[in-house]
Amino acid sequence: MTKIAVVILNWNGRHYLQKFLPSVCRNSDFPGTEIIVADNGSSDDSVSFMQNFYPEIRLIEFTQNQGYAMGYREVLKQLSASYFVLLNSDVEVTPGWLVPLYTAMEANPTIGACMPKLLAYDQRTCFEYAGASGGFIDRFGYPFCRGRMLSVIETDTGQYNDFRDIFWASGACMFVRSSAYHQAGGLDGEFFAHMEEIDLCWRMHRTGYTVAVVPGSTVYHVGGGTLPNNTPRKLYLNYRNNLFLLFKNLPVFQLVPVVIVRVVLDGMSALVYLINRQGSFFGAVLRAHLAFYRRIPLLIGMRRQIRGTLRTGKITGIYPGSIVFDFFIRKKRYFSQLEW
Repeated sequence: MTKIAVVILNWNGRHYLQKFLPSVCRNSDFPGTEIIVADNGSSDDSVSFMQNFYPEIRLIEFTQNQGYAMGYREVLKQLSASYFVLLNSDVEVTPGWLVPLYTAMEANPTIGACMPKLLAYDQRTCFEYAGASGGFIDRFGYPFCRGRMLSVIETDTGQYNDFRDIFWASGACMFVRSSAYHQAGGLDGEFFAHMEEIDLCWRMHRTGYTVAVVPGSTVYHVGGGTLPNNTPRKLYLNYRNNLFLLFKNLPVFQLVPVVIVRVVLDGMSALVYLINRQGSFFGAVLRAHLAFYRRIPLLIGMRRQIRGTLRTGKITGIYPGSIVFDFFIRKKRYFSQLEW
């Protein structure tokens, strides 16, 4: 039986497969590990590249790009393994990277998902934006990491090398217990891309699992490999999906006040884009909110589906303050400066 299924979802990333797949093959020789590449309807020569140069690797093909969330959801339906590893195609893994992750999960069956320390491929002493050394959110749903607060990214000096519980594990490299994944309902295809892993981790917390970072394992991530950073499309998905995330998962007594605050804050953000003559970004925020309002009936149905999984007690990793306020007003730019 496959213990670990390392799954790379590829979309027009032939150059990344050529560059990074060798490190995955070379460094993933853990017993019972299978590498799978799922092609998400690429229009480049990714499929022929895999067939010609890696015929020993299982290749799953889709006819169209379903996005990160639905693509992985459909792939994982076809796999049977104790653990899934969701690995971006633009990640370089290091020797023995799977061992600390597997060991942590085997030692503690209450961990539903974990992640390695993510460093930047091009600036290898710095944390990587998409996950750094573990993900968190604040009371208003803003994600941040140990090593990355909003736009400020720290240099890795070993300050976050401790194993600890977190709120979310990065989808760039996410080690998931398959039973916990299925119990939580899997990835939500409505997200398409961005924040779907936070939604999954939130639902894992609600089913009684924890999420952890295991800095004993390190990988290097390019970032923005599929959807470039700082584009209207990415901004749209981030704003829309953050509202999806909150509406689906917040307790009912927090839902209305938090969403109202976010509407105000997002409106202020949109005005800043407009003042700075960034009309496409201004439009992206408006479209994100319109898409959210249109999907409220669907989101209500999702809330009802997962309502039975609620557990009592505090969930680890939700910052009680506002990182926006702390960052811009109190000038707190590093995770270690936050007051929990």
